Amino acid sequence: MSHQQGDDAEHMADEYEMEDVDDDMNEDFMDRELGGSDSEVDEYGYLDNRFADTSSAQARRGRDIQGIPWERLSITREKYRQTRLEQYKNYENIQHSGVSLQKECKITKKEGNYYEFRHNSRSVKSTILHFQLRNLVWATSKHDVYLMSHFSVIHWNSLKCNKSEVLNVSGHVAPTEKHPGSLLEGFTQTQVSTLAVKKNLLVAGGFLGELICKNLDRPGVIFCTRTTYDDNAITNAVEIYTTPSGATHFTASNNDCGVRDFDMEKFQHSRHFQFPWAVNHSSLSPDGKLLVIVGDNRNGLLVDSRDGKTISQLYGHLDFSFASAWHPEGITFATGNQDKTCRIWDIRNLSRSMAILRGNLGAIRSIRYSSDGRFMAMAEPADFVHIFDVKNDYEEEQEINFFGEISGISFSPDTDSLFIGVWDRTYGSLLEYGRRRNYSYLDSLI
Repeated sequence: MSHQQGDDAEHMADEYEMEDVDDDMNEDFMDRELGGSDSEVDEYGYLDNRFADTSSAQARRGRDIQGIPWERLSITREKYRQTRLEQYKNYENIQHSGVSLQKECKITKKEGNYYEFRHNSRSVKSTILHFQLRNLVWATSKHDVYLMSHFSVIHWNSLKCNKSEVLNVSGHVAPTEKHPGSLLEGFTQTQVSTLAVKKNLLVAGGFLGELICKNLDRPGVIFCTRTTYDDNAITNAVEIYTTPSGATHFTASNNDCGVRDFDMEKFQHSRHFQFPWAVNHSSLSPDGKLLVIVGDNRNGLLVDSRDGKTISQLYGHLDFSFASAWHPEGITFATGNQDKTCRIWDIRNLSRSMAILRGNLGAIRSIRYSSDGRFMAMAEPADFVHIFDVKNDYEEEQEINFFGEISGISFSPDTDSLFIGVWDRTYGSLLEYGRRRNYSYLDSLI
């Protein structure tokens, strides 16, 4: 992935902003609001420089889920969507990679309705530090979600509509416990590039290879370490997992071409594999035996998790990949690429991918399977999250669309909730969707 921060900043200005049409929308909106009535202003909560949340009941009555007052603007939602599709700049490391695979992509029916809108929380501001890294939202229950907001890790409880700061890295952070290998001096002003939260463990990865570990049930930081002192040290991804024996581990994928495994029972660095190119993401199979490796190369790798030896190369993508995920049954997995596609692979035949799924306007930067294996969600860099029906061979999908950069997506462990972090200067928020259930069996009891 790109590690020149100057280049990052320049591209972020191009990719993140809604460009001229967004400026026009905001200017038009502010002009109208300044001349509007107090009742109109109060309705959207602008008196205290904030926007009101949107509930499912309000959305059913016709309110925009993000609270955008289209009826007051000089542009319709449909026209603005078309403008975004035409003007959004997809970042590519390999030129024209995003236009070469259209004929090979699976044609899906966009008729799915698996998750319905519940709430848009405007008081929760999800942010992104690096434009290519979008794994900054994690749900630990159907009501509890953790996300990055500038220099803070925030916990949001959707049931109580309450947020609290779990970790602040703007100043000095040091471990409160002593463990072998832990950097007791800690870190100062860590720039968090990636995040992972599972059960009771939170791991934040930084631009300089920092790893900060915290238990959610007690104060302070339990462990700090640095993966490498290489100049190209960005922590691109972290995955927390449980071994067959019940021990908690995590893997860190870094820009120095390394993947490292850490044992959080012993607080030790247990394994280290090196690859020919920067590793942007890695995913461990449910049985713990296989590791998917994707990064700054068109081809991904499937390797043995014990020794890092390559089992097979994954051919087909046309650009660099930044996302991967295993289906819970452990036979298939998915990879997401800057060529605007997600490929589904079957370990029984890796000569070619079994399906190619295409996004609308940009790279596939985040992929999640629901814990029951029924659905797969993939997120583009902005505006679109796609939920596919895995049970029906990805033939049908639900397309969730909104406006803003996506900081991350996460199913709750019980699959009841889907959270989407939206980063936008005006409409940044946390979107919550709930799984639709078929309770028709209850009708027979009436």
